[in-house]
Amino acid sequence: MFRAMDIDDIPGVMTVEHASFTVPWSADAFRNEMLHNQNAKYIVMVCDEQIVGYAGMWTILDEAHITNIAIYPDYRGRGLGQQLLYQLMELAVYCGMVSMTLEVRVSNQAAQHLYTKFGFIAVGVRKGYYSDNQEDALIMWADLKQFAPIIISSESNQ
Repeated sequence: MFRAMDIDDIPGVMTVEHASFTVPWSADAFRNEMLHNQNAKYIVMVCDEQIVGYAGMWTILDEAHITNIAIYPDYRGRGLGQQLLYQLMELAVYCGMVSMTLEVRVSNQAAQHLYTKFGFIAVGVRKGYYSDNQEDALIMWADLKQFAPIIISSESNQ
Protein backbone atom coordinates (compact mmCIF):
# COMPACT_ATOMS: atom_id res chain seq x y z
CA MET A 1 0.00 0.00 0.00
CA PHE A 2 1.17 3.52 -0.80
CA ARG A 3 0.18 6.72 0.94
CA ALA A 4 1.38 10.23 1.58
CA MET A 5 4.08 10.39 4.22
CA ASP A 6 3.22 12.24 7.42
CA ILE A 7 5.29 13.39 10.38
CA ASP A 8 4.50 10.22 12.36
CA ASP A 9 6.18 8.15 9.63
CA ILE A 10 9.63 9.62 10.24
CA PRO A 11 10.85 6.85 12.63
CA GLY A 12 9.93 4.15 10.08
CA VAL A 13 11.45 6.15 7.24
CA MET A 14 14.64 6.54 9.29
CA THR A 15 14.90 2.75 9.60
CA VAL A 16 14.81 2.45 5.81
CA GLU A 17 17.11 5.46 5.38
CA HIS A 18 19.84 4.11 7.68
CA ALA A 19 19.68 0.67 6.09
CA SER A 20 19.93 2.13 2.59
CA PHE A 21 22.44 4.99 2.56
CA THR A 22 26.00 5.48 3.75
CA VAL A 23 25.23 9.14 4.49
CA PRO A 24 21.60 9.09 5.62
CA TRP A 25 19.43 12.14 6.04
CA SER A 26 18.60 13.03 9.64
CA ALA A 27 15.15 12.87 11.17
CA ASP A 28 15.30 16.66 11.43
CA ALA A 29 15.90 16.91 7.67
CA PHE A 30 12.74 14.89 7.01
CA ARG A 31 10.82 16.87 9.63
CA ASN A 32 11.90 20.10 7.93
CA GLU A 33 10.82 18.75 4.55
CA MET A 34 7.40 17.81 5.92
CA LEU A 35 6.76 21.01 7.87
CA HIS A 36 8.54 23.79 5.99
CA ASN A 37 9.09 22.82 2.35
CA GLN A 38 5.87 23.31 0.43
CA ASN A 39 7.58 21.95 -2.69
CA ALA A 40 8.35 18.62 -1.01
CA LYS A 41 6.16 15.59 -1.69
CA TYR A 42 6.87 12.26 0.04
CA ILE A 43 5.19 8.88 -0.11
CA VAL A 44 5.67 5.71 1.91
CA MET A 45 5.20 2.07 1.02
CA VAL A 46 3.63 0.05 3.83
CA CYS A 47 3.63 -3.73 4.12
CA ASP A 48 2.20 -5.50 7.19
CA GLU A 49 1.84 -2.11 8.93
CA GLN A 50 5.59 -1.45 8.53
CA ILE A 51 7.21 1.16 6.32
CA VAL A 52 9.34 -0.79 3.86
CA GLY A 53 10.06 2.00 1.39
CA TYR A 54 9.67 5.67 0.75
CA ALA A 55 10.32 8.23 -1.95
CA GLY A 56 10.40 11.98 -2.14
CA MET A 57 10.63 14.77 -4.63
CA TRP A 58 10.62 18.51 -4.91
CA THR A 59 8.17 20.02 -7.37
CA ILE A 60 9.50 23.27 -8.82
CA LEU A 61 7.63 24.99 -11.65
CA ASP A 62 6.98 22.02 -13.97
CA GLU A 63 9.93 19.87 -12.91
CA ALA A 64 10.12 17.17 -10.26
CA HIS A 65 13.48 16.44 -8.62
CA ILE A 66 13.68 13.08 -6.86
CA THR A 67 15.38 13.65 -3.52
CA ASN A 68 15.28 10.12 -2.13
CA ILE A 69 13.97 6.70 -3.00
CA ALA A 70 14.69 3.61 -0.93
CA ILE A 71 13.43 0.12 -0.15
CA TYR A 72 14.40 -1.67 3.07
CA PRO A 73 17.04 -4.31 2.16
CA ASP A 74 14.90 -7.31 3.20
CA TYR A 75 12.25 -6.23 0.67
CA ARG A 76 14.53 -5.59 -2.32
CA GLY A 77 14.44 -7.79 -5.41
CA ARG A 78 10.64 -8.07 -5.40
CA GLY A 79 9.85 -5.27 -7.84
CA LEU A 80 8.87 -2.91 -5.03
CA GLY A 81 11.32 -0.23 -6.14
CA GLN A 82 9.67 -0.28 -9.54
CA GLN A 83 6.24 0.14 -7.93
CA LEU A 84 7.52 2.95 -5.71
CA LEU A 85 9.07 4.83 -8.63
CA TYR A 86 5.85 4.41 -10.61
CA GLN A 87 3.82 5.87 -7.73
CA LEU A 88 6.19 8.84 -7.43
CA MET A 89 6.04 9.50 -11.18
CA GLU A 90 2.26 9.23 -11.03
CA LEU A 91 2.18 11.81 -8.24
CA ALA A 92 4.47 14.11 -10.25
CA VAL A 93 2.12 13.94 -13.25
CA TYR A 94 -0.86 14.56 -10.98
CA CYS A 95 0.94 17.67 -9.64
CA GLY A 96 1.39 18.97 -13.19
CA MET A 97 5.07 18.15 -13.63
CA VAL A 98 6.29 17.56 -17.19
CA SER A 99 9.82 16.33 -16.44
CA MET A 100 11.66 14.59 -13.65
CA THR A 101 15.31 14.49 -12.67
CA LEU A 102 17.54 12.71 -10.19
CA GLU A 103 21.14 11.99 -9.33
CA VAL A 104 22.37 8.43 -8.89
CA ARG A 105 25.78 7.03 -7.99
CA VAL A 106 27.72 6.03 -11.09
CA SER A 107 28.36 2.67 -9.37
CA ASN A 108 24.66 1.98 -8.72
CA GLN A 109 23.93 -0.03 -11.85
CA ALA A 110 20.74 -1.58 -10.44
CA ALA A 111 19.16 1.83 -9.83
CA GLN A 112 20.30 3.12 -13.21
CA HIS A 113 18.68 0.10 -14.88
CA LEU A 114 15.41 0.77 -13.05
CA TYR A 115 15.42 4.45 -14.02
CA THR A 116 16.18 3.60 -17.64
CA LYS A 117 13.17 1.24 -17.71
CA PHE A 118 11.04 4.24 -16.76
CA GLY A 119 12.39 6.46 -19.51
CA PHE A 120 15.18 8.27 -17.69
CA ILE A 121 18.23 9.09 -19.77
CA ALA A 122 21.69 10.10 -18.56
CA VAL A 123 22.50 13.69 -19.47
CA GLY A 124 25.56 14.52 -17.39
CA VAL A 125 27.78 13.88 -14.40
CA ARG A 126 28.22 15.76 -11.13
CA LYS A 127 31.87 15.22 -10.21
CA GLY A 128 32.52 14.26 -6.56
CA TYR A 129 28.82 14.65 -5.71
CA TYR A 130 28.69 12.13 -2.85
CA SER A 131 30.40 13.36 0.31
CA ASP A 132 31.20 9.93 1.79
CA ASN A 133 33.62 8.89 -0.97
CA GLN A 134 33.54 11.71 -3.54
CA GLU A 135 31.86 9.39 -6.04
CA ASP A 136 30.40 11.02 -9.12
CA ALA A 137 26.65 11.22 -9.67
CA LEU A 138 24.99 10.50 -12.96
CA ILE A 139 22.31 13.10 -13.74
CA MET A 140 19.23 11.55 -15.31
CA TRP A 141 16.07 13.11 -16.74
CA ALA A 142 12.71 11.71 -17.83
CA ASP A 143 9.99 13.30 -19.93
CA LEU A 144 6.79 12.80 -17.95
CA LYS A 145 4.65 13.76 -20.96
CA GLN A 146 5.51 10.32 -22.36
CA PHE A 147 4.68 8.72 -19.01
CA ALA A 148 1.38 10.61 -18.47
CA PRO A 149 -0.69 8.58 -21.00
CA ILE A 150 0.29 5.36 -19.19
CA ILE A 151 -0.94 6.81 -15.89
CA ILE A 152 -4.12 8.21 -17.39
CA SER A 153 -4.81 4.87 -19.10
CA SER A 154 -4.24 2.87 -15.89
CA GLU A 155 -6.48 5.25 -13.90
CA SER A 156 -9.34 4.98 -16.40
CA ASN A 157 -9.17 1.17 -16.22
CA GLN A 158 -9.71 1.15 -12.46
